[in-house]
Amino acid sequence: MTSVAAPTLPWGEVWGQDDAVETLRAAASDPAALSHAWLITGPPGSGRAPLARAFAAALIAERPDDEHTMRQVIAGTHPDLTALRTEGVIISIKDARAMASRSYLAPSAGRYRVMVMEDADRMTERTSNVLLKALEEPPERTVWILCAPSDADLLPTIRSRVRVLRLREPEVEQVAALITARTGVDPVIAEQAARHAQRHIGMAQRLATDEASRIRRDETLRGVLRVRGIADVVEVAGQIVQAATDDAKALTAERDDAERSSLLRTVGIADGARIPPAVRSQLSALEDEQKKRATRSLRDGLDRVLTDLQSLFRDIVMLQFREDADIINLELIDDLRERAAAWPAERTLTVLDHIAETREALEQNVQPTLALESLLVTVVSGRRPLGGRPA
Repeated sequence: MTSVAAPTLPWGEVWGQDDAVETLRAAASDPAALSHAWLITGPPGSGRAPLARAFAAALIAERPDDEHTMRQVIAGTHPDLTALRTEGVIISIKDARAMASRSYLAPSAGRYRVMVMEDADRMTERTSNVLLKALEEPPERTVWILCAPSDADLLPTIRSRVRVLRLREPEVEQVAALITARTGVDPVIAEQAARHAQRHIGMAQRLATDEASRIRRDETLRGVLRVRGIADVVEVAGQIVQAATDDAKALTAERDDAERSSLLRTVGIADGARIPPAVRSQLSALEDEQKKRATRSLRDGLDRVLTDLQSLFRDIVMLQFREDADIINLELIDDLRERAAAWPAERTLTVLDHIAETREALEQNVQPTLALESLLVTVVSGRRPLGGRPA
């Protein structure tokens, strides 16, 4: 099992990716091994963002023992680091242009100027084209680091201009050990969380430390298993959307309030005091960004629900093919076996296909309740609703 002990700076937040760390450590120390643009890929939770920040710190620091600079980079406060992580559904052309323009500036303090784009898979084709020239002809001391789940998520024109570094996916036992070491939670809960999160480290940590999240997940899966007719479809779809909405609000509300208070303190306005007109535009801009983040948070919450449902029906089809190893939802094993015996495997595969299509539909702004009702009709009947795809 991979040790959970943190290595020295700047790689302290990177875990379970020893080969990738060695590749990037060598690139940071030897200009002959350094490419001007990198794409770090790996499944959600594999540690793409921490690895990108660590690599940026190693590139910008003057020496391997320059811990002050490394801490600045990892904290996102160093002037030679430009990092973009969108809170919206897509990366805007405006943000991409600003990033591309900044990439032509010479480093002000460190060895390199480093451009980190954590959500490169959220670029549209037009936005990707904005980056092409910057990636084709970067200044000698500028390095780009893009992150995405897969290189297939980016245009071929982008992929041809970067060096791809693929991360490995950790085992359930490794994620559980890490979560226990980080949080002190019971190893049994950590193992369950790692299994339910399908080895996504961030989601596993949240499930392990937030009982309400564990309860919501369990209730959602049990609710889908008990759907038997159209009346159940409407009720359960509404419950799923409401649970995802509540979860999104819980994740964003505290952060929104803290950001608002911080802005007011910065401009010298006490809580509860009258907001002068000159500050209202700043508050309005902040609120717009928070609304975009709330939309993204709800989409992400619904996507997590679909990922959980995918794991449920994946377990059923595994049992139908007599493969009972690596079941994700062990706590529901009796219900899973009952459903596996009652259905042909073709029906389960139809549901899994519809889950994938529902995920795509939600990214295209389909109304969530209607999309989930369409999916649950397939669960009940084994057939697609008229039209085939979510409404």
